Amino acid sequence: MILPILIHPDPRLKKLCSPVEAVDDDARALGNAMLATMYDAPGVGLAAPQVGKLKRLFVMDCADKEEDPAPMVLINPTVLWSSEDETTHEEGCLSIPGMYEDVTRPAEVKVAFWDMDGAEREEHFTGLWSRCAQHEIDHLDGVLFIDYLSRMKKSMITKKMQKLKKERASA
Repeated sequence: MILPILIHPDPRLKKLCSPVEAVDDDARALGNAMLATMYDAPGVGLAAPQVGKLKRLFVMDCADKEEDPAPMVLINPTVLWSSEDETTHEEGCLSIPGMYEDVTRPAEVKVAFWDMDGAEREEHFTGLWSRCAQHEIDHLDGVLFIDYLSRMKKSMITKKMQKLKKERASA
């Protein structure tokens, strides 16, 4: 099932998400629907608040186009460690379509989470996987990538998204 993706500004994108109580059929169904939505968009990551669910769950797949898909569902993720080394890269967001800006983040992170079987896991992420995990965990804390930008850039992007939402509503 493809879920509708919220577009900024939407108050739900700025909320702190609640932990998932148990990895049950509902959590698994949400994870699977979010993966389908992410691939359809297309994107490399999607957090539950982007589809209107204020739960600490996100999906990602940062495999190269030549590689087999490597979908991940991370439930109640927590950053255990982040590198002192930082990297700056262009980021975009399915909730802020068509907008891309440079964001500086730690180059590597170690994340603890539950998988779709309810097993506790830890993963060390580098490269795009690290950037995506941090971007999606930010969503669970009500933080958007534009929050790292200057007030002027953030305001400009927000105005463009308001215009896009009006255009879509009248279409």
